[in-house]
Amino acid sequence: MNFPEYDYLTGFGNEFETEALEGALPIGQFSPQKVKYDLYAEQYNTTAFTAPRADNRRNWFYRIRPSVVQGDYSPLDNGLLRTAPITEVPTPPTMLRWNPIDIPTEKTDFVDGLITMAANGSANGQTGIGIHVYVANSSMDGRYFYNADGELLFVPQQGAIVLHTECGKLAIKPGEIAVIPRGIKFSVELIEATARGYICENYGHPYILPERGPVGANGYTNERDFQYPVAAFEDIEGDFELVAKFNGNLFRCDIGHSPLDVVAWTGNSAPYKYDLSRFNVMNTVSFDHPDPSIFTVLTSPSGTAGVANVDFVIFPPRWMVAENTFRPPYYHRNIMSEFMGLIEGVYDAKEHGFVPGGMSLHNCMSPHGPEADVFEKASNAELEPQRYENTLAFMFESRYVISPTKYALEGKERQQNYLDCWKGIKKYFSQ
Repeated sequence: MNFPEYDYLTGFGNEFETEALEGALPIGQFSPQKVKYDLYAEQYNTTAFTAPRADNRRNWFYRIRPSVVQGDYSPLDNGLLRTAPITEVPTPPTMLRWNPIDIPTEKTDFVDGLITMAANGSANGQTGIGIHVYVANSSMDGRYFYNADGELLFVPQQGAIVLHTECGKLAIKPGEIAVIPRGIKFSVELIEATARGYICENYGHPYILPERGPVGANGYTNERDFQYPVAAFEDIEGDFELVAKFNGNLFRCDIGHSPLDVVAWTGNSAPYKYDLSRFNVMNTVSFDHPDPSIFTVLTSPSGTAGVANVDFVIFPPRWMVAENTFRPPYYHRNIMSEFMGLIEGVYDAKEHGFVPGGMSLHNCMSPHGPEADVFEKASNAELEPQRYENTLAFMFESRYVISPTKYALEGKERQQNYLDCWKGIKKYFSQ
C-alpha cells in the first residue's frame, strides 16, 4: 500500500486559512467586490448565523464557480441506506450482534456500498445518529456526494481511503478516523482494492472534545493532534454526478464541473482526521474497572449537560494493573444505548464471535457483559500487570434508544445464537 502523505493544518476547531494559489485569500475582508483570479466568494455555515461565537462554525470559500451552478435534482434509489426515525420494524430489547458485511463482488463505490444498521432520534429534528457500514471495491469515478442531514464520522476497518473534499485531501487508514461536516462535498478514492468501515452520521450538535474534569489540562485527546486539509482544488469539466442525502433520501443531479473547485478557504468548519494511537489513555492504578467514559474521543452534546447525543469511545492498547479487581467490563444495564464495532484484534469482554468488521448493539436497559468463558477466566486469573496489545474496539454511545433496521434484524450477518455466549454462566451462590 502506498499511503499518501499530505501536508495538514493542526489544532481542533482552529480558525484556519489556506490557499492553493498565492493571494487567493482576501486580506481584511471576506467578500471584496472582485476576488483575485476571478474567483467567487461563498460562505458556508454549519451553525446558525447567531450562534454564540464559541459555538459558531463557518467557512468562506473562494472557488472557481459558486455551488449554485448545478442541475436539477431527481430522486435516487436509497438502496439499503436508511434515516431516523426507523419505523420499518419494531425495535426489540434483545442484545444483538453481527458478522462483518461482505465486500461486494460487483463494482461498488462508497455511495452504493452504504448499508444502514441502526439509527435513533430524528434527522429532521436534528437529534440522534445514523449508524452505517460502507463496503466498496471501486473509487467514486466522476461522482461526488454531500450529506445535508448530518456530519459523517469515518472509522475505517479495512483498506485505506482518500477523502477528496472541498477543503482539500485527507488520507485515512484503519486506526485513524475522519469527520466531514454536514454539507461538505467530497469523493472517496480507494488506496487498496477494497475498503470497509463504519460511519456515524451525527444529526445533532457537531462533535467537540470531551471535558477533562479532574484529569487536568492534559490527557485524552489533545487539540494539536487533529489534522485539517490544506487547500487543493480540481479545475476539471465534464459530465459528473452530484449525489445529495437530504431529509432522509438520496437525490442526484448532473454537474458540468468538479464541485471540489475551492482554491482557498478560511474558517473553522472543515473536515479533519485523527490518529487514534495518539489518544492518551487514563485508567485506574488501584482497583475496580472505571466507566468507559474515560475513553471518549469525541462527543456530541445534547440539551442535558453530561448526557450525550453520541459519544465516540475507543478501547485501545493499554496497561491493566487494577488490584483485587474483575478486570473486564462488569455486567451492567445502562440508560445509554451502546453500538460497538471492532477494528482489529480481540475485545477483552468477548473473546469469541466478535470479530474485526463485526458489530453489536446493547440498547437502553438491556443487560450485557462478559461471556461465560471470559468471566471464568478473569475471576480466577493471577493478577499481574497486563498489556492489552493489538486490539482496537470502539463504541457509539447515545442517550436515545438505537433502532436496528430491517436489514440488520433479518440479514444474513445477524448472529442468531448471540445470547448463547451467556448460557454457560453458572450459579455459584452458597450460604
